[in-house]
Amino acid sequence: MHLNVNRILQTVAGTAMATALMVSAQAPAPTPDSPPAAAPAAQAPATPPAPPAPPTWSVGPMDLSGFIDGYYSFNTNRPNTQDGYDQVNQLYNFNDKTDQFNLSAAKLTLNHDPDPVGAHVDFLYGRTNDLINSAPTNSDGAEQLNYIEQAFISMKPPKAKGFEMDFGKFVTSAGAEVIEAKDNWSYSRSLLFVNAIPYWHFGLRTSLPVSKTETIGLQVVNGWNNISKSNGGATVGLTSALAKTKYSWFLNYYGGPENPNTTNGFRNLIDTTLLLTPTGKFNAYINYDYGQNRDGTYTVTTGTTPVTVGDNKLNHWQGVAFAAHGQVTGTQALTGRFEYFNDPNGFQTGTIQHLYEFTATYEYKWAAGLLTRVEYRGDFSNVNYFHKDANQTSDNQNTITIAFIAFFGPKR
Repeated sequence: MHLNVNRILQTVAGTAMATALMVSAQAPAPTPDSPPAAAPAAQAPATPPAPPAPPTWSVGPMDLSGFIDGYYSFNTNRPNTQDGYDQVNQLYNFNDKTDQFNLSAAKLTLNHDPDPVGAHVDFLYGRTNDLINSAPTNSDGAEQLNYIEQAFISMKPPKAKGFEMDFGKFVTSAGAEVIEAKDNWSYSRSLLFVNAIPYWHFGLRTSLPVSKTETIGLQVVNGWNNISKSNGGATVGLTSALAKTKYSWFLNYYGGPENPNTTNGFRNLIDTTLLLTPTGKFNAYINYDYGQNRDGTYTVTTGTTPVTVGDNKLNHWQGVAFAAHGQVTGTQALTGRFEYFNDPNGFQTGTIQHLYEFTATYEYKWAAGLLTRVEYRGDFSNVNYFHKDANQTSDNQNTITIAFIAFFGPKR
């Protein structure tokens, strides 16, 4: 089904406006014939006026939230479109277009927490949508990408001790970062986010608190970034989240067939993040990922001769990221991130290489719901991987990005 995004946004905006007008309608003034009210016997002390109520950001049972995320990026390599070199920051996601202004994402969310049944829908537009929904199985064509980041229904039975079940399309549990830049410490996504893990899944997921500090989960999904699959095999995910006062530990595993046309050859991913929260103004994390994919084999018949396709090769990749975030003042924050990523088979980046990356980010919050980030990032490889000028390559890439993010919702 092809969504008319403009019509959806117009409908939601019209409904919200009508609701606001009804709520703000004034009571009728007294008629001229009404007798004046009697004066009080004694003047009561004046009470301070109540602070204005915060906006509800809701339409009926659905909470509304969203954001607009735009940026300008400058790449010192100045890659251009001659000889097939596009104007992109390689190994980037969502803010990959360079030497130009660009819309990373515009998002509108409708959410109703399960009580015991709930629903969640994220409408997404921009470069982010182009990338996360780029698989051929997710659209009818290059110009008809589905504009949904997440869409799932939830069930949370009141007597099930916190058990929750979701069905539909939802973002992955793996990784130290998320798709939305405003919810990360850095503006650009890490090498591990881009190369080591999936964006989202379609299927079933569950979560269950097993103690006051730990929640575990089971997922059965169609694989990595796919609404449908060509091999008929399901991927299983196992999740664990342990939350303590000074640290949290997250551990995720995904395993299943990801090769097209065959259930032979599994893809396995182990993802873990240790989040350190020693004070309210300083946080840090360590994120490690290891993945492997065994190429599948299957038999086709050419004439009367069966032919085996595939070489059963085992590809693997791994990487580690370190990040620290300091809240300098109530409106300013600094973040540093360092990563190493190894792609010994070229399975994820298309080139056999070792990669290093360093990012420094400055954040300023203008007001509730508006922030700016200024970021320097350097990427380095042991081979000449990065495009430079019209027909050259380099072993490094340096970028400077300035981003503006405006967002609204019940929790800003």
